[in-house]
Amino acid sequence: MDKSILIKKYFEEENVVASNIESFNTLLEKGLQEVIEDNKEAEPTIIPHNIEKFKIRFGRITVGKPEITEADGSKRPIYPVEARLRKISYHAPIFLEVSSYINDVQRENFVAEIGKMPIMLKSKYCHLEKMSREELMQHGEDPSDPGGYFIINGTERLIVNVEDLAANNLIVEEDGNSFIARYFAAHGSYKIPHTLERKKDGVFYLTFTRIKIMPALIVLKALGLTRDEEIMKAVSEERNYEEMILNLFEFSEIKGQEEALDYISKRIGVPQTKEIRIERTREILDKFLLPNVGIEAKDRLAKARNVCKMLKKFIDVSRGERPPDDKDHYMNKRIRLSGDLLIDLFRVNFKILVGDILYNFQRIIKRGKLPSTRVIIRDKLLTSRIYSSMATGEWVGGRQGISQRMGRSNFLDMISHLQRVVSPLSSSQENFEARALHCTHLGRICPIETPEGTNIGSRKNLAMLCSISPASSEQVLLERLKTLDFREAG
Repeated sequence: MDKSILIKKYFEEENVVASNIESFNTLLEKGLQEVIEDNKEAEPTIIPHNIEKFKIRFGRITVGKPEITEADGSKRPIYPVEARLRKISYHAPIFLEVSSYINDVQRENFVAEIGKMPIMLKSKYCHLEKMSREELMQHGEDPSDPGGYFIINGTERLIVNVEDLAANNLIVEEDGNSFIARYFAAHGSYKIPHTLERKKDGVFYLTFTRIKIMPALIVLKALGLTRDEEIMKAVSEERNYEEMILNLFEFSEIKGQEEALDYISKRIGVPQTKEIRIERTREILDKFLLPNVGIEAKDRLAKARNVCKMLKKFIDVSRGERPPDDKDHYMNKRIRLSGDLLIDLFRVNFKILVGDILYNFQRIIKRGKLPSTRVIIRDKLLTSRIYSSMATGEWVGGRQGISQRMGRSNFLDMISHLQRVVSPLSSSQENFEARALHCTHLGRICPIETPEGTNIGSRKNLAMLCSISPASSEQVLLERLKTLDFREAG
């Protein structure tokens, strides 16, 4: 059988950047609304004296189709070829439902344009989607062009795929003569690194934001898992680990939850009275310890049980009963496509927009007036910040080179650039293992296409037949796990 027929048919029916386009579609359909849900209320600190409570609420967000506003104020649809020729951006307006409440009574409700979103060519919101070859040629487009890029001020730019370690996944690896466990807890705008290690004194220490090298057992007691028997059962119901008995004995004098919280607050140096110290420590544990499990008081016991499962895996690996994790295995990695990277950018800049709305509101209140929310929204703020990142490649989190000018020297160069995957590791560091070809790259990453020199192995390309599956919602996975009976499964 001639396999070339199958390959030809595949490329006739499938788009090499289909995963990237799907990622962008998900951003506009779900991602933007999720950001709004995380920041759906804003409350100014300065309000008129005769008002008890004032709130601004944000509702449904929608994105229009690409359009242009001419000098006379008229609006009309714009196609990519015109954006290229006139050196303008191919973008669509973002509309947000805004309402304000005085003493919980609605004062106004309207839909405002809060900015412009660059639109990916051939995506759901692009005018070129579902056009036939003849229609594409009529609109000045190459019918074989795959899309998957943006037009910013007339320049074709793309967002490169970024390879990253999988979030919410515990990795236990060898570190010299000992072991160390790393866990990146991701929830909304948070991505908090957690480290679990065992020092020479035999005590397990947990490190995360604001809490450095804290005995893991004290953290468990502070979360509400205070009885020794409960802790041992949460780690393992079948076995009593000697390592855990040593830790229980070491901190046996700390019995209750408040004692453990006070111990932590003293170690991290909270300089206030005991009650305030304990309350602040509770807030830190709720907000920064495993935020993916939850950030409310009711989630503390679930967090404690998760820490116990981490301890179990750590002990099993350090005893040689389980193999250490390979962080270069592609199971432990994720590829962040344009939709994921743009949602980071939008989340940070939407918070800045909300801060600007509150600042403008409070500025006018100081003058003795109560402004309409409609007049204090600056739509150019969000647009200019998104376009600044898209034009320069400087992204949130201090990353650079995320947005790049697309190579057009020939068709293969363009396809290669759209398929590029970059590693966040510094090109000046050796990182031999991260640069090496891994057996799990087979069928996913091209084994040949990587530059020579400092970027070898850290800049890769997706295989031509590779497609990337979308991320599953954690809620969907949790619901699925609840329906499984692990004891029956053995």
